[in-house]
Amino acid sequence: MADPLALRADAGALLPDLIALRRTLHAHPEAGFALPRTQRAVREALDGLGLAVTTGTEDFSSITAVVHGSRPGPAVLLRADMDALRVPERTGLPYSSRTDGIMHACGHDLHTAGLVGAARLLAARRDRMAGSVVLMFEPGEEAGGGALRMIREGVLDAAGPRVEAAYGVHVLPGAAGVFSTRGGTIMAGACALEIVVEGRGGHGSRPQQAVDPVPAVAQIVLALHAFATRRFPVSDPIVLSVTKLSGSEIINAIPDTSSLGATIRILSERSRRVLEAELPALAEGIAAAHGCRAEVSFRTVYPVTVNDETCAERALATIGALLGEGRALHATEPSMASEDFSAVLAQVPGAFLFVGATPEGIDPDEAEMNHSPRAVFDDGILADQAAALAALALGHVGADRG
Repeated sequence: MADPLALRADAGALLPDLIALRRTLHAHPEAGFALPRTQRAVREALDGLGLAVTTGTEDFSSITAVVHGSRPGPAVLLRADMDALRVPERTGLPYSSRTDGIMHACGHDLHTAGLVGAARLLAARRDRMAGSVVLMFEPGEEAGGGALRMIREGVLDAAGPRVEAAYGVHVLPGAAGVFSTRGGTIMAGACALEIVVEGRGGHGSRPQQAVDPVPAVAQIVLALHAFATRRFPVSDPIVLSVTKLSGSEIINAIPDTSSLGATIRILSERSRRVLEAELPALAEGIAAAHGCRAEVSFRTVYPVTVNDETCAERALATIGALLGEGRALHATEPSMASEDFSAVLAQVPGAFLFVGATPEGIDPDEAEMNHSPRAVFDDGILADQAAALAALALGHVGADRG
């Protein structure tokens, strides 16, 4: 691999600029697919590096940048997501969000700044590169579908030859600067369930003259939780959380309809098929027993994120050589969170990694999880993140690649 001492030193020199970029992005977050201010900040940060840069449409603020080496060779992809969440910030940080109701609660601001750092490290080494590195700055990861849209834009073929591997890194609570991954399933797939139960409304004092859908929905909630624990083996579990309930807008009326929404996390295609086949009958049967009718919507939001075994082991070896063996650990089990980088890994081999980013003085086991309005991350890890991404790419296109 590239000289680890030089790579770490160069990344360390970039750290003040990367922290400044991250905090600017954090203070001015944008959610969804249209991220014009974020796109502009990233473009400005990449200026002068001699990259081949293309951007998406006005309503889809993607950025694809290619670092071409001095000689032909394979291509590899590095990815960062750029969008924030519709979460009001409650951290009290001096660079807290200045946009009401939107926060970088998942650490995408660090991902973006880290990939900018990797771009600078790679651009400085292009004369030693045989091949190209595609930098994928993705909007709309949280909204779902950003990766698929960039694939349709041609991100996998942006360098000319299709990328032979793809890597991404995600921050989460944990010892700062410690990376982890595993071969095979690394993150769960996500499915969305929505059920509307239709009855006949009436006055709350005379339920016998109505067909009340609320008890049916209550029974369905209990049945769903039993279904999740009784229908699936412990070796292939699912997580089902009912997160939304609705009924009447006023307390003394029985509504015509009542509804629920749930998120479901899966680790296999088998589980998805069972859910899709059996959940409608479960809800419809319970609704019918109450004299009601159920309409069921089940859809896959993200497929399971599956790492290539070889790429995962290669990533751990590369980061261990770069930062030290104690900084690259095998993950013992997959995360039940989900990721749309799964769409990239479904088409090319690669690996998705986690890096701990809990600030000093906070117990990682007690730290607020991603998506919390109080989530905080240590941007001191950005130098290591940038160096790790650059090293992963150079393992495919560097002059000394093996």
